[in-house]
Amino acid sequence: MADNEMKFAYKKKDAFERWDDAKRAEARKYCEGYAKALDCAKTEREAVEWAIARLGAQGFVPYSFGDKLVAGGKYYLNNRNKSLYAFTIGSEDVERGAKIIAAHIDSPRLDLKQLPLFEDNSLAYFKTHYYGGIRKYQWTAIPLALHGVVILADGTSVTVKLGDEPGDPVFCITDLLPHLAQEQNKKTLGESFGGETLNVLIATDKAKDGDEKVKANVLALLNEKYGITEEDLLSAELCLVPAQNAVDVGLDRSMIGAYGHDDFVCAYPALTALEGGDGKHTVICVFADKEETGSDGATGMQCRLLVDLIDEIARSFGKNANVIRANSMCLSADVNGAFDPNYPEVYEKRNSALLGAGIAMSKYTGARGKYSTNDATAEQVGYIRRVFDAAGVMWQAAELGKVDAGGGGTVAKYISKENISTIDMGVPVLSMHAPFEIVSKYDVYSAHTAYLAFVNAD
Repeated sequence: MADNEMKFAYKKKDAFERWDDAKRAEARKYCEGYAKALDCAKTEREAVEWAIARLGAQGFVPYSFGDKLVAGGKYYLNNRNKSLYAFTIGSEDVERGAKIIAAHIDSPRLDLKQLPLFEDNSLAYFKTHYYGGIRKYQWTAIPLALHGVVILADGTSVTVKLGDEPGDPVFCITDLLPHLAQEQNKKTLGESFGGETLNVLIATDKAKDGDEKVKANVLALLNEKYGITEEDLLSAELCLVPAQNAVDVGLDRSMIGAYGHDDFVCAYPALTALEGGDGKHTVICVFADKEETGSDGATGMQCRLLVDLIDEIARSFGKNANVIRANSMCLSADVNGAFDPNYPEVYEKRNSALLGAGIAMSKYTGARGKYSTNDATAEQVGYIRRVFDAAGVMWQAAELGKVDAGGGGTVAKYISKENISTIDMGVPVLSMHAPFEIVSKYDVYSAHTAYLAFVNAD
């Protein structure tokens, strides 16, 4: 076919086809800030704390229901220290609708059980309950850090963060040596590693007295460092996350490897886009919790807090909240799986995201016949195309894997049911949900430019 006959064809173009050297350098510079922020936000609580500090420096003020809102105001609503709603009130009539970007800030991990501490054969362990979709074998024989919060009997909150700083001890789940793994090797991956075997090795030293001397020594150390007793662990949220911080990947340093790209890699550019808004539109940036476990609970996206917030905005200006919702639009800012040439059998390459080709637009998610999905309208996709093309955004269309291979969901379906037009838009990821995920620096920056174009578009 002659070249002039191909001018109507669609082809995904990567950063080397779309951007010059200066643009790629700009993307790499942007990602320096992202990597530093990611190291501070390995849990949803840490992400909220980081975001509030950044928002405060940008002139945002805390908001509580009932507070008066004003045009031009910049606010944030802290929901139980585990989810966050940052928003600006635009100069135009709020009934024109809000521009909403909703990301999540929880990631798969290993939570401690409420009574986690035990001793076996002079070794002390924490028992865990994995959080979200993990492949259990990936969490063995790697350094782990302990993060979280403990509420003491008197109500005092104690923050725990151990394993990330130079000189810190780390923790580990031991694995079976290959010499003795013949029977294990005969099992499937799912059968070989059970949830109750993900016990984290934490100590071997013994106290002088007691029946369980190693456990007693651990309790003494915890009490000395944090003032914690074993009963205090009943009112704790503690988890194990990979101890490694974000690093450049590749000889060309074009990629970032880290824990927690899913979904802080979308949350960070969502916030930077909010900060770069032109002030005309009302913009809401959501940092949601519990997405990895179904978005349930008071901090998940199924909570009606977004609806309540729009109600409050309407009330402050004497407007109709139903009109605001009907005229609003949301980008569900969640990652997509990048095509992996090592596993081509589960991808449909024409409709998969390619690493380095920009932010991925997913018209629909779900699995096996589009079950449990939000499916954006053709009109909304057309609008986003026009906005992105006008702003020079590098973007691509994508879905998650072959039709019968599986799939996944996002918060989009919970937002769209409130009569808010919603579409998925996120960064492609390799090794998604692994303790070490990989993204392209160019895709991270394209997410920022995409979200910024969206919040400023008419």
